[in-house]
Amino acid sequence: MQNLRVYRYIDWISRTGSIRQAAEQLAITPSALNRRVLALEQELGVEIFDRLGRGVRLSTAGELLIDTMRKHLAEIEALKSRIADLSGLRRGHVSIACSQAVLPYLLPEQIRDYQADFPQVTFSVMNKDGSEAMEALLNYSADLAIVFEPLRQSEFHTVFAMPQPIHAIMTSDHPLTAQTEVSLNDCFEYPLALPSTRCGVRKTIAALANRLSASGAPTIEADSYVLLQQYVARTQAVGFELKIGLPQIASKELVSRPLKNAQSEIGSLYIVHLKGRSLPVAVARFAQQFAEALEKMVSTV
Repeated sequence: MQNLRVYRYIDWISRTGSIRQAAEQLAITPSALNRRVLALEQELGVEIFDRLGRGVRLSTAGELLIDTMRKHLAEIEALKSRIADLSGLRRGHVSIACSQAVLPYLLPEQIRDYQADFPQVTFSVMNKDGSEAMEALLNYSADLAIVFEPLRQSEFHTVFAMPQPIHAIMTSDHPLTAQTEVSLNDCFEYPLALPSTRCGVRKTIAALANRLSASGAPTIEADSYVLLQQYVARTQAVGFELKIGLPQIASKELVSRPLKNAQSEIGSLYIVHLKGRSLPVAVARFAQQFAEALEKMVSTV
């Protein structure tokens, strides 16, 4: 257990890039934390961190070491979760990296339902998509990723994938509401409220626009879907949302229309975890619940 404590110390320092900041999070003095690092470096015979002017960063040896440490910490958490499960006490923590589309509606609903049965399980949620979600899985800061684009199959296991059409969203009095479905060129005739290029939805829209030789620059671009929807609700702009996120727009007096001619560029929502990782019971059960919820949505469409 003493080694595990040191592993956690090293992990925190590597994530914050600062012994002082890590010490604050760990409720330990910076000098005591530094002594632990120096003792481990002396034991290994190499420096784990390069000391910089305003912080530290992992050395080459530290980069090799940290992956093993994080893997070991994750395995211990999985073991503790299984032991708690044997005693009938479902405890644990679930860390999720996810696309913004699931943040306002589906994810909080599923966390609520899960904690109704297992109130001692805690959650942390990070808004990450694509490469950011992939990195979170690789460095063990996330147990699961729920994302709108596939991750590298060689390193990740897909628990479930659900096709996700993209819908244009607009005010109820917008001219495009006269159509049952709209083309991207139709949308590009109006101001555009687009998510940033780090978002999977934006990448899919860009791919479709390229295929159709369409072009449209955003009037507003943001990481926040909430901000974009609020902007659309106050203007004649057109925004975009995954089908899974449509229930949330009704409260903002917005309506949606599916994009036509978009089938070849349709994306999917993926539940993914690091391949070969032994998931804690709480994480595995939540992934199963979320997949079942998605499957139920597919069957009721």
